[in-house]
Amino acid sequence: MKQTLGLILLILPFMLKAQTPYYAERFRPQYHFSSQKNWINDPNGLVYHNGQYHLFYQHNPFGNIWGHMSWGHAVSKDLVKWTPMPLALREEDGKMAFSGSVVYDAKNTSALSNNKENPPLVAVFTAHDSANQSQHLAYSIDHGKSWTKYSGNPVLDLDMTDFRDPNVFWHDKTRQWVMMVAMPNERMISIYTSFSLKQWTFQSDFGPIGDTSGVWECPDLIQVPVVGEPDKKKWVLLVSQNSSMQYFVGEFDGYKFYNENPSNKIVRPDYGSDYYAAITYKNTPDRIPISIGWVNNWNYANEIPTSPWKGAMSLPRKLAVKKMGAEWVLVQEPIKALRAIRSTGQVLEGPIAVKNGYMLPFRSNCFEMEVELKPAITSVSGIKIAVGGNRNFVIGYDATLEQLFIDRTNTPSGFSKQYPYFAKKNAYLKQQNDKVKLHIFFDKSIVEVYANDGELVFTSQIFPEENDTGIEFFSDGNISVFENIWFWPMRSIWK
Repeated sequence: MKQTLGLILLILPFMLKAQTPYYAERFRPQYHFSSQKNWINDPNGLVYHNGQYHLFYQHNPFGNIWGHMSWGHAVSKDLVKWTPMPLALREEDGKMAFSGSVVYDAKNTSALSNNKENPPLVAVFTAHDSANQSQHLAYSIDHGKSWTKYSGNPVLDLDMTDFRDPNVFWHDKTRQWVMMVAMPNERMISIYTSFSLKQWTFQSDFGPIGDTSGVWECPDLIQVPVVGEPDKKKWVLLVSQNSSMQYFVGEFDGYKFYNENPSNKIVRPDYGSDYYAAITYKNTPDRIPISIGWVNNWNYANEIPTSPWKGAMSLPRKLAVKKMGAEWVLVQEPIKALRAIRSTGQVLEGPIAVKNGYMLPFRSNCFEMEVELKPAITSVSGIKIAVGGNRNFVIGYDATLEQLFIDRTNTPSGFSKQYPYFAKKNAYLKQQNDKVKLHIFFDKSIVEVYANDGELVFTSQIFPEENDTGIEFFSDGNISVFENIWFWPMRSIWK
């Protein structure tokens, strides 16, 4: 009897783990996309087609560490609730399917469809093996459900070990396809053009410029509206490098990109530790640019304590730019469709004056929150979430330095030696009318912070203890004021 009981106690944890339903596991995001199981990284092929938003992504079908790169696939009607789809592009013949893009070839310029009434979706992606990276095509004539690799691959091959991540779009003025593709080690983005998607002509290089401390990857060149000027647009070039991202704002003539911000200026779409490889949707109904990024960091991506999945996507973000002084600034805001998964909102009557700490009357690790902070002069103040014991995640504002910062020093970190090196992040943020507006999303293990209507964004992973659900306003002994406080528990998109 004792032996039987001992055996049961021994295997019970494994039985319980096996019985845990998908999307109910510890740390599992409830309103950020993640795959049912196994590894994911870069978003790929973001395209709207036939009433659906398609999300392709780098995926290992065989485990939850990097390897065997293929394209996973999910679809959504609203960019909020997702339906998993079968694997789209598989690793074949020793070649992995690395990152790329998908376009709707409405005029069948590629001649990859035999039916003019049914133009194809065309994926342009990097085929990778240990010796070579080259650009390949695949196409779908059933609205993205199944894919056929082009028999004439590769369509662009420079016989290079590192040459990847093609991002293709149709340029209206020159009436041709444009490809942005990374030259990682050269810290450059090469620009090619084509009339057919099959034959490509080199036009120009951009870079090295800005942050050249790591390899350049995953370019995306898009047109975005200018805040307050509805008829005006600017071109924004997104580039990923060394587990972070940067962007450039300027003009594009179909052949060359012209950066208009200072050449030595480094600006980032996200100043947190866990945002990478973001690209934007193509063919959206209103042509409003919407981006999605990978929430992870290459320095510890394989080690994060999640199972059976690893990696997630950011919330979809609507993009614009505005002129601040002499410089263009990228402005991002979470899409309004996310409001559909809010539970009943709670309002804290304010203003609330805080000298040291003030615990909020609600607890949660899955919520959305808006608050305006009026910091005391020369103070450090802000919000602590995931509070429990001596543990917390800090979203703070240093009024003396005019910096917004995040700090996960006091969150569990023992799973990785590298993770603590990325605990603190900060960036310059000027107050608006003596206030800092904070829009916070906390989703089990992902935090996204949008400040001053999206002028500044931080994304970070944390892995709190299960009871670390407290929320606290704090100030360093000077009186700071919190007002216009809204709080919404968020419903799961998987139920």
